[in-house]
Amino acid sequence: MGSAMSIASAFSSGLPAALLATLLLAACSDGMMPPASIDGESTVNAIRPAGEPRARRMSGDAAAAYPATGMPVTVAGNSAVVTDDAYGGGQAQPAGALPKIDSDEAMGVTEPQVAYGTMQVPQDGVNMDAGLGVAPVQGLAEAQAEEIAEGNATQVVVDGIGTDAPRQLDGPASTPEQMSMPTTMPMSGAGAELGGSAPAAATAAPASQQEKVAYIPRFSNPMSVPETLGGMPAAEKACRQRLQRLGVKFRDLPRIGKGNSCGIAYPIELQGLSGGIQIKPAAQVNCQITEAFARWVKNELAPSARMRYLSGVKSIHQMSSYSCRTMNSRRGAAMSEHAKGNAIDVGKIVLNSGKAILVRNKSFFAFREKGLLKAVRSDSCKYFTTVLGPGSDRFHKDHFHFDLRMRKSGYRHCSL
Repeated sequence: MGSAMSIASAFSSGLPAALLATLLLAACSDGMMPPASIDGESTVNAIRPAGEPRARRMSGDAAAAYPATGMPVTVAGNSAVVTDDAYGGGQAQPAGALPKIDSDEAMGVTEPQVAYGTMQVPQDGVNMDAGLGVAPVQGLAEAQAEEIAEGNATQVVVDGIGTDAPRQLDGPASTPEQMSMPTTMPMSGAGAELGGSAPAAATAAPASQQEKVAYIPRFSNPMSVPETLGGMPAAEKACRQRLQRLGVKFRDLPRIGKGNSCGIAYPIELQGLSGGIQIKPAAQVNCQITEAFARWVKNELAPSARMRYLSGVKSIHQMSSYSCRTMNSRRGAAMSEHAKGNAIDVGKIVLNSGKAILVRNKSFFAFREKGLLKAVRSDSCKYFTTVLGPGSDRFHKDHFHFDLRMRKSGYRHCSL
């Protein structure tokens, strides 16, 4: 009642409005205080400035549920008093509070973690083989260096590189004397051309110590080169196989080419025929004319000579094989089959008895010679497409001309 009268007197006295509001607030402040059940050590009043030490009490149940390890604890009755430094300085957290996210307690780590420093790498590196527990692996360079140092090198060891007398040191030696005797390497042909002098004596290593070197295979035989790698076609290979069965002596030559009109793609050098018959001089022709010529000699010429002279053929003298020229060497004429190595001319036949038969017109009484030449000339048309000889024209009066000219009509020109 007294307070109400004082307020009324204050209004009546005309105090300022601000002062009246203050007085009203002070009169009502008793109802704004929080009850004791709300305020406590873990709520509003528990808030302290950072770094300010404080003491709090927590019940025995809370202390058992959230033990603050590493902190001094005093027990008084059913309570425990825990003192910390406002959660700082590595002290324990207040009872009832959740652990920090990155703490060992939150991560489930029970043992203390040991902090390691920076790893130091040894000077000789990290031995991974020892770390993994496996046997060390010896490198190729290390193995070769060890072999050279012990005198047991399996590779060629050369001393004196850059000098005029390089020496090849021997490999494994059984005696110290053998190890002290280096093998002198012979000078190559290029070194000799440059004016160098070869060593006076070169000691060859024994056969058991000679180095075995694997070289890249090279096709010295054209027959072994696949056609896909630039080798000769299958038809050329088959032709050469037939020549071998016929007993023909020949060798392959490099490609012959002279312009667009002359040349032989896969030439051979015809040296001899079956039965030891020699071709003088050796003829450069293609394989097709060689096969036809070999069959003619084997099936016609040799039997005819044996029948008439009781002697075999010793040699055949050819007058022309490959030759880049026109027919009969006339200007403006078509190219001859000789320009493609597809023709051969025969001028003389020598028998084993020593008799030489020239290919030309014979006298009236030369019966055996005329009979031989006429027989082999007429039979040759079975093997060649063109046969010319004495009596055909003035250009073939002293030799037989055989070729394999291909004509569209299939016509064979045999001038008998």
